[in-house]
Amino acid sequence: MIKKQQGPALHKEVIPLKTCPVCKGRAVVSGVFHELDCLHCHASGWVRFDNGEALGLQDLVTQLGLNLRIACKQIDQRMSRVSMDVSDYYEQNNRRGAGGTNYTGD
Repeated sequence: MIKKQQGPALHKEVIPLKTCPVCKGRAVVSGVFHELDCLHCHASGWVRFDNGEALGLQDLVTQLGLNLRIACKQIDQRMSRVSMDVSDYYEQNNRRGAGGTNYTGD
């Protein structure tokens, strides 16, 4: 069900994208002697996920920027996790020894 509203949307919605089926995400197609820009996806390599149509250039720039921001946020979240050194792993209790004690294999 589509929500009724008046005026433009206050926030841009992220449109799901997929790789172009014609150029397979490369943004170029092979010509006889050289590579040509893919006309199906406006040489971006991305099309709409729901119907496979190319986005307009202004919408394409906006959507790629929104998707890049989401990807950067995910990378930052994964990089901010505390990674354990080998010594930290060695010192923690792994409960693999007799009676649930620490076993280090030494």
